[in-house]
Amino acid sequence: MSGQPELVATDAAKQKSSTDALTTVSTQMTFPSSASDAWRAMMFYEQIESRPPLYLRLLLPVPIGTKGDASTVGGESLCLYEGGHLIKRAKRVEAPFLYEFEVIEQKLRVGGTMKLSGGSYHLRETAGGTVVTVVTNYTSYKRPRWFWRPLEAFVCHVFHRFLLRAMRRRAEED
Repeated sequence: MSGQPELVATDAAKQKSSTDALTTVSTQMTFPSSASDAWRAMMFYEQIESRPPLYLRLLLPVPIGTKGDASTVGGESLCLYEGGHLIKRAKRVEAPFLYEFEVIEQKLRVGGTMKLSGGSYHLRETAGGTVVTVVTNYTSYKRPRWFWRPLEAFVCHVFHRFLLRAMRRRAEED
């Protein structure tokens, strides 16, 4: 697989009702590095030093930075944005292959009516490097779902690609 991201969007089995499904969007990219190097390069969107491109700033809240340490299970990170914040808590950490977090507080308007619930990073070593998969879980209350789901997935993939490229650059610098 090349360094191009692979895009996947699915509805998870969990549902609040027949219309409010938890949605999972995942994007993957191969890094030309070991899982350990990719793990050390892992970061949240809010930790990327460069300002997001204009199209992301127009589509998503603009990140400012983070406070706290969510590197171990139970650790929390306050993720700051222009206009609000999220608190992420590490849920599962199996270095260097899996990092899972949950969003325990959202004081941030995302996509109008989206509730973020968490995400994860999955790392799998292959002959060509390490496949890194970033996952975002959310519930959207926008209707009709058949219209909004593909648009939300597109924006999520764009966000994931920006994050993955920053991580890959960091892994290659080490």
